[in-house]
Amino acid sequence: QVQLVESGGGLVQPGGSLRLSCTASGSRFSINAMGWYRQAPGKQRELVAKISSGSSTWYADSVEGRFTISGDVAKGKVYLQMDSLKSEDTAVYYCAAGRWSAIVFEFWGQGTQVTVSS
Repeated sequence: QVQLVESGGGLVQPGGSLRLSCTASGSRFSINAMGWYRQAPGKQRELVAKISSGSSTWYADSVEGRFTISGDVAKGKVYLQMDSLKSEDTAVYYCAAGRWSAIVFEFWGQGTQVTVSS
C-alpha cells in the first residue's frame, strides 16, 4: 500500500499562484508515476498533470503553460506549481500514484481544496 499526503491548498485571487506538495510513503515498488487530479463541484474527476519516474510529464490542455509538475517519483515527492490561476481552477486537488499508462492511478491522497476567487 501507498499512502499519500497533500498540502498547499487555499484561497487565491484570479491571476495568483499556489504550490501543492505531496509525499508518498509505504511500499512504492509498484508505482512509476505520480500526478494530480482535480474535481470541481458537479464535475467528474480529471487528470491535471503527471510525472514519470523518468521525469516525463503530461498536462491537460486546460492547464498547459500555466501549471508545472515536478518531483522525484522514486523518492515519493511531487509538486504542482499553479500560476495564472482562474476561477475555473477551483476544485479539490488529489495527489495520486500508480502506473504511467494507467487510465486511473491506483493510490490516492485525501485531497486539498483550491479556491480561486476575488
